Amino acid sequence: MTTQQFPTPPRPPTPPRSPAPLPPAFPAGRLYVLIGITMLAFAANSLLNRVALTATNIDAASFTAIRLLSGGVMLWMLTRIKYGKVALRGDWYSALALFGYAGGFSFAYLSLPTATGALLLFAAVQITMLGYGLWTGERFLRLQWVGFTLAVLGLVVLLSPGLSAPSWTGAGLMLMAGVAWGVYSLRGKGTGAPLLATTGNFIRSVPLAVILVVVMSWSVTIDVAGVGYAVLSGALASGMGYALWYHLLPAIQATTAATVQLSVPVFAAVGGVLLLGEPLSLRLLLSSLAILGGIALVLRAPGKPRPD
Repeated sequence: MTTQQFPTPPRPPTPPRSPAPLPPAFPAGRLYVLIGITMLAFAANSLLNRVALTATNIDAASFTAIRLLSGGVMLWMLTRIKYGKVALRGDWYSALALFGYAGGFSFAYLSLPTATGALLLFAAVQITMLGYGLWTGERFLRLQWVGFTLAVLGLVVLLSPGLSAPSWTGAGLMLMAGVAWGVYSLRGKGTGAPLLATTGNFIRSVPLAVILVVVMSWSVTIDVAGVGYAVLSGALASGMGYALWYHLLPAIQATTAATVQLSVPVFAAVGGVLLLGEPLSLRLLLSSLAILGGIALVLRAPGKPRPD
């Protein structure tokens, strides 16, 4: 008996793969303007913090808590607008690093001028991230070693004893804040949906800031102006600034993103001189040239990409 052969039914067509999302496209002029606005927002954190702690009655612990709370609220609103109801990301270790940065930042500005604080913060962040790259096996070219050494020497010059040397307490707190922000940035490298992760970390950091306020309750003082500066720092300079930065990052190279941040201490220094009447010493100018110039050499030297 002959077995009847039935034709094999045709396979359904394979659905086409959805293309990978493309980075947002910006006209060159608009991109440069948005990057400039973002760097100004980052520099504004130093100005707002400094003026709040010197011209109002708010204390550093309360400023930290209000800044983190208002930043978390703003970021949560932005994530709801962009993603709808979606689970936030982040973790408690990153939240602790974020809290360490915000707390050290605020307490350091009790004694540091705006420009000095911004420069110390930026130097500590970049040296932490570059040092981590070296520790994990990355290798510098000769020009990058020259730049790294120049940046460290600039930091030594800035902190060396003298009439214009910054407060050791303030400098130590700001360097700690910079290391904490460097750790926070390293933990967030390669994280998908960084806006969701940052929002989750901001929200997790609020209880830590509340504990700080309770511990420092003997020195807590609040006024309307100080709260206003803290809200501006958290909601606008931090929340909106970070959201805009994460929106722009896919459109620019990593080394470009790192290099444009060299402008933040410069903006902060100009703002401190023009808006707060702070002096600009020769020591600060020379150390700024060494630190920012050295880091620029590391970031822009040819070779494999440096840390973001």
